[in-house]
Amino acid sequence: MKLGSVTYNVLKDWDLETIITKLEQAGFSGVELRTTHKHGVEPSLGVAERQKVKERFAQSKVKLVGYGSTCEYHAADPAVRRKNIEETKQWVDLAKDTGAMGVKVRPNGFPQGVSREETIRNIGVALKECGDYAEVRGVEIWLEVHGRDTQAPPVCAAIMKAANHRAVGLCWNSNPADIVNASIKPSFDLLRPWIKSCHINELANQAYPWRELFQLLRASKYDRYMLMECAESKEPERFMRFYAALWRELARP
Repeated sequence: MKLGSVTYNVLKDWDLETIITKLEQAGFSGVELRTTHKHGVEPSLGVAERQKVKERFAQSKVKLVGYGSTCEYHAADPAVRRKNIEETKQWVDLAKDTGAMGVKVRPNGFPQGVSREETIRNIGVALKECGDYAEVRGVEIWLEVHGRDTQAPPVCAAIMKAANHRAVGLCWNSNPADIVNASIKPSFDLLRPWIKSCHINELANQAYPWRELFQLLRASKYDRYMLMECAESKEPERFMRFYAALWRELARP
């Protein structure tokens, strides 16, 4: 397993050069660039700018793990779903051009007036189309375990079954909803076949069974990135060093 970070929120006000430099200094080896942040790496970049991003990461110790889009496919209106699908394809093209592994998307709840079963089917159909587009470009689609009701592990499992695509997986999001009788094992076991990315947040929060998560990931031979996604800090560099130290302790066999 490797330690990385989402730019949300600790890194959100840094440009790309600062992000890479600070991550290297703190011992992080990967990053998910979230949309709208100061780094400015967005689908609007031209060919030359994309090449510069790719080359800069290639020269660093930091892997461009993926892009944190806000694309979502749960809307009742098919035109809204279509707009999000087409935007996802733009993110996939950016990932291909810059050497990123995947694009994070999300569900964000169940709309009124549509059954949950239909919404799950709609999300699954959208993910399959995005997966088809991504796979031939060497990119993956990661559905974040996210949203008021859609973050429930059984819902995400149902969405994955509806999508049924090898280039489509899940981003484990370390939610309180994962916990069943003080353990995340039932939720983890349910979702593990599809976990391709992982967000972690406040490792000092004893309400979440962090050591169990690390043990389960290690036992399942997860060898990708665990991405820090925490609240802002007034001392970001110091916070990152402490976070990396705690992560290394939890990751130790």
